[in-house]
Amino acid sequence: MKKIILTIAAILAVSSAVLSAGESGKPSAGAGAAKSKAGKKAPEFKLKNYDGKTIELSDYKGKIVVLEWLNYECPFSRYHHEKANTMVELADKYKDKNVVWLAINSTSHLITEKNKEFAEKNNISYPILDDRSGKVGRAYKARTTPHMFIINAKGMIVFDGAIDNSPLGRRKKGVINYVDKALGELTSGKKISVPRTKPYGCTVKYAN
Repeated sequence: MKKIILTIAAILAVSSAVLSAGESGKPSAGAGAAKSKAGKKAPEFKLKNYDGKTIELSDYKGKIVVLEWLNYECPFSRYHHEKANTMVELADKYKDKNVVWLAINSTSHLITEKNKEFAEKNNISYPILDDRSGKVGRAYKARTTPHMFIINAKGMIVFDGAIDNSPLGRRKKGVINYVDKALGELTSGKKISVPRTKPYGCTVKYAN
């Protein structure tokens, strides 16, 4: 019994740490910021969508590309698709502004059919790319689902971090959607004011 209680306590401690990330509404500092890919060239990749179509980052040369790390089992990913509809709404908002949205699933045990089912259930029109090897996720240093990256038209990563500062919608005031803010600035020819934040969510389940 004591062992069970200690295990539950450990899980709650980890959950608390994950939930707290990105809630401050301020750019991250410390270890999270030190590992940021913002300001660096976006690693090239070639991955397959659940429909079997191969997609390369180079296909979108000259466009702004948003990368969303996704796991259909993760409650944080599911919240943004099943309840808040955050990602689909943003993808639709900017699709006519030279912005392409791609989801990447680096979960080692993913099932392609599940990616398809998740997309159909949640009206996701953009690809969910299969990265079960984890090669692309590791290249980008994707840490959580969701973990968001914005690549500008020159192929540089200009945002790296959380979708917002309200994990699971827990913040009621002062909510900032970092990706919306960054895309609004970028598509208006302005400098992105918050290029990096600390991502929150489930840890990416990479293959060993």
